[in-house]
Amino acid sequence: MAKSNPKLALSVSRDIPFDKLVLSQSNVRRIKAGVGIEELAEDIARRTLLQSLTVRAVVDADGNETSMFEVPSGGRRYRALELLVKRKQLPRNAPVPCIIRTEGDAEEDSLAENIQRAPLHPLDQFRAFLALREKGQSEEEIAAHQFVSVAVVKQRLKLAAVSPKILEAYAEDEITLDQLMAFTVNGDHERQKQVFERLAGSYDRQPYAIRRMLTEGAVRACDKRARFIDIDAYIEAGGGVMRDLFQGDDGGWLQDVGLVDLMVSERLREEAMKVQAEGWR
Repeated sequence: MAKSNPKLALSVSRDIPFDKLVLSQSNVRRIKAGVGIEELAEDIARRTLLQSLTVRAVVDADGNETSMFEVPSGGRRYRALELLVKRKQLPRNAPVPCIIRTEGDAEEDSLAENIQRAPLHPLDQFRAFLALREKGQSEEEIAAHQFVSVAVVKQRLKLAAVSPKILEAYAEDEITLDQLMAFTVNGDHERQKQVFERLAGSYDRQPYAIRRMLTEGAVRACDKRARFIDIDAYIEAGGGVMRDLFQGDDGGWLQDVGLVDLMVSERLREEAMKVQAEGWR
């Protein structure tokens, strides 16, 4: 007769007053990493606590449970809550959602919580930033809420805007993050796909080669023609500029070569008229 699998019983959860919680020495996280305590406290103040603490009852010398609970998993969250209490933003006896563990080992629980946490794929982060932008948040608001610089937000949005075909290739590990960054130089999806297809038969798939192919035919901002007509005037005339948000680009690339040539001719004509007015042939 086949044995039935035992029923799984999850750990009990309940709200415990903050002043009944203490940090445990069993927490395996010792080195600071990621978002700081102050930033985490600000995030909790803005959107409340998103993840419960894991706790164990504190026992006395005779092994009897006391009214206190130690926190072996969730030390950073505990410290962030402690900071909010010190700032009087949170009552000292505020109820904190906790999962109460009775079985196993505290160090093992702490280790498992940190090791088994799957990091967010970069592409998911890029798309999440884009979703926030599409919901009306400004780049400055996203940066403030996610504790990153505005420059980082601009980079993430630029990455999320690459052709879906290329993003799919990145998700499948067919191209690297550095290669994906290179594709952001030119926002034209058709041009991106053309270069991506050319890469399949190319021996050189380095990011610099991708940037070179994507900017073929464009005029560098440091070109004498671009400096002569003034880039601001070119943009005001409706010209587009490709920029690289991930490395120095010397001002970028002017996309509309026809407009550049037209403006150069007009500017030369104006300068010639000034010379003629001085009496020169």
